[in-house]
Amino acid sequence: MATNPEPAEGSVPSARIVDWLLAGDPSIRFQTLRDLCDAPDFEVAKAQAQIAGNGWGALLLQAQDPDGSWGGGLYNPKWTSTMFTLLLLHWLGLPPGHPQAVSGCLRLLDGAEYFDGGLSFERHPKRAENCVTAMTVLVGCELGQRLDGDSRIDDAVTWLLAEELDDGGWNCEPHTSMGKHASFHTTISTLEALAAYRHSGGPLPVAAAETRGREFLLMHSLYRSHRTGSVAHPTLAQFRFPPQWHFDILRGLEYFRAENCPQDDRMSIAIKVIASHQRSPGNWGGYRPHPGRMWFRWTPEDISRWATLRCARVLRWWESGGSAAGDFGTPSGVG
Repeated sequence: MATNPEPAEGSVPSARIVDWLLAGDPSIRFQTLRDLCDAPDFEVAKAQAQIAGNGWGALLLQAQDPDGSWGGGLYNPKWTSTMFTLLLLHWLGLPPGHPQAVSGCLRLLDGAEYFDGGLSFERHPKRAENCVTAMTVLVGCELGQRLDGDSRIDDAVTWLLAEELDDGGWNCEPHTSMGKHASFHTTISTLEALAAYRHSGGPLPVAAAETRGREFLLMHSLYRSHRTGSVAHPTLAQFRFPPQWHFDILRGLEYFRAENCPQDDRMSIAIKVIASHQRSPGNWGGYRPHPGRMWFRWTPEDISRWATLRCARVLRWWESGGSAAGDFGTPSGVG
């Protein structure tokens, strides 16, 4: 276990902490170079290419079954099945188009049941399910780069667009009394999927739906109840890695940062929560992961590289107004 770095003053990591991040798994090094160091493109690309051959990414790829799946199933067991392993590879930053990831994405598409373009992985499904459809679109676009224009991705996006609720978001149970109001969890999964589809060159217009979905999150300050104004659930302020299908305020803020969305005062409460969760100035601790089988033991730490990286880049984005780089110093080895 690495020695914890000395904390720095302020809300962003010192150069010493950035060096500590750079010494982590290749996935953390890649994202640190890209998001905190403004490293040259060639250096970022070189770091990303190492994810498949070393560390967590390599271990996940080595665990793939001969048929292209993982964990003996498509959606279960959680969290070692094909779906959640591909999601983890996505969060690690595996380069798009890796043949093993493409194979896994095709296993999802080939093994699903379809309802008007939407997907389900249940044994005897009655209808498509929003979250699994969105997650399939996400990995198919981010890792598979839309799988050479596979029409099933376009059909799934068409279905997702039709499932949007009147409040601008999405819910996995839209045909029940509980599903008349959108869900934080389903909405973030769908927004991430639509963004990935757009970035990968998908031909369907999704920008208007994305705008409405963002407004749903903003009108709730990312985690407040529409009925009472209080925090909808305390776990929404606990940012676990990997997030799996769950929403939390850090995942929401990371989406807004990644999409370079205009900053909005309604994000400020969530930003203050992120800043207040520092274990010491400039670094953050981890939370106990969601229960279930894991490929790795993601244990809580007094100082967590994942939590520090994710929180630091969100605060950097916020403090810079969404454009200019923050002052992180210049870690050794970075130009």
